[in-house]
Amino acid sequence: MSVHDPSTNRLLGVIRLGKGRPEFLSPLYDMESNVHGLGVSPDGKTLGVIATLTNAVIFIDLATNTVKGKVYVDRNPHEGFFTPDGRQFWVAVRGKDYVTVIDVEKMQVVKNIATEHEPSMVVFRPDGKVAFVDHSETATLDVIDVKKREVIARVPVVSKFSPNLVVTEDGQQVWMTHKDVGKVTVVNAQTYAVEGVIDTGPGTNHVNMAGTGGGTRFSGASAGDFAYVTVGGENAVKVYSRQRQLLATIPVGANPHGVWPNGDGSKLYVGLENGDALVSIDTKTNTKLTETGSGQAPQALLYVVKAGGGSPGASGLEAFTPVTPVNIRLVPVGTQPVPGVGGGATIRPTEDLDEMVLALKQLAANTTYTLYLSDSKTALVAPEPVISFKTDDGGAVEVNAYYQIRLRLAGRFAVVVLGDKNPAGAVTLTQP
Repeated sequence: MSVHDPSTNRLLGVIRLGKGRPEFLSPLYDMESNVHGLGVSPDGKTLGVIATLTNAVIFIDLATNTVKGKVYVDRNPHEGFFTPDGRQFWVAVRGKDYVTVIDVEKMQVVKNIATEHEPSMVVFRPDGKVAFVDHSETATLDVIDVKKREVIARVPVVSKFSPNLVVTEDGQQVWMTHKDVGKVTVVNAQTYAVEGVIDTGPGTNHVNMAGTGGGTRFSGASAGDFAYVTVGGENAVKVYSRQRQLLATIPVGANPHGVWPNGDGSKLYVGLENGDALVSIDTKTNTKLTETGSGQAPQALLYVVKAGGGSPGASGLEAFTPVTPVNIRLVPVGTQPVPGVGGGATIRPTEDLDEMVLALKQLAANTTYTLYLSDSKTALVAPEPVISFKTDDGGAVEVNAYYQIRLRLAGRFAVVVLGDKNPAGAVTLTQP
């Protein structure tokens, strides 16, 4: 967990929950890996952190930055939030078909609430009467009666893959993202009717509310007149009115992911997953203000008003020196970058090796390709193979490789070819 001081735009340090890759590529002992989801208690004293790979929910005391306790749940928890009274933490278990309810005082699971397959995130309406759950494999928004702990409505939506959602602070709308098709669905939070669908762009990921309407609720529902959507495929944040009109597009940097407003809605903070940085935005002018180095591949993000109950501590933080990753854009040979076409590679140091995250789209389906380093970007000249991979049914792939890539990048180009024994000119993707 990276901890930043928004008054100075300074990285204060990190709360260490495990060790970096590739030393631990699988769950071992009591260390955690692949930190993602975040939720903070209504009093601002406790942070709930979800580690997707090690199936853990870690509760952190924000006054001391120390772990208060851990609760292990089922396969691949993703996002979760405290109930409005702060007594429970609900977490969407994406590898199963339920939301797990944790008693925070007892630090134990007390209930699994059945949902559609692969719930992704859960947020509460400000009145605390219902919770909304989106999914990663089901084109449905589930509505849960909080008191009864059961689904009372299922709302069909445009896509099965929704990683993120937010409820407006007035309790009138739910905005949910669809990363696979680049859309956002807006649902009436009272009647559960779909109000509309917006084409937002490739890699649409997180959404939150900010602007002149005020600040943010600890439950995850945010005030504000405008919706801010991170669009990773365009390296931008898009701003919409509550009536779904596009108002601004803000370039922010490599693959924006998590997004959260400050206390009065005047600023917005964005984590750059491929830029390893935290960006701030002025919501009055919709312009990027600052960029601060952060931890590796930031995903979820929270701004905590009166952290630690108003007395946040700097103890318990480990010093951390950010390193800016290398981002390589890959496009079809002879073309210029187009959002959603091709993709790219992000290379960052981890332990003694470099981690490369390769994410590509619109290749041939179920087909093997190889990425090489070459002395030419239009042919294979003195090729050095880095990784072979196979695309999915949609011609896409996201894969990690570990290699001393930075040491070999100088003066060379990354090229992708079909198969692994193509002639020198058979280049599919290359650097523009």
